[in-house]
Amino acid sequence: MWTPTHAGTTIGKIGSEGGIILHDDEQPDGSRITLERDGHAPWSITCGILGVMVHTCFFSTEEQATVAYQDMQAALERLTEALSGEPAPGSPDPVGAFVERFP
Repeated sequence: MWTPTHAGTTIGKIGSEGGIILHDDEQPDGSRITLERDGHAPWSITCGILGVMVHTCFFSTEEQATVAYQDMQAALERLTEALSGEPAPGSPDPVGAFVERFP
């Protein structure tokens, strides 16, 4: 279940990409996703899993960023589930697949 990071106190502050944080959510498993506006790009999403990865994507429009934010949240949930179990022999790297899906 996603909840606002630091009880929502990060909203309106400057994020890691130099933009204003509009959404910043986390899960107890260490996943976090942040949407910023007007930083290094018009729109950016930074997401990660504590101790595993950090990944940032850039967007030109609010619509692109909003759709990607929702898609990335769902994909992060699946990624944390995939990382919690033993990988099947020969299975693709789930982190690499995530990054490839969200370049």
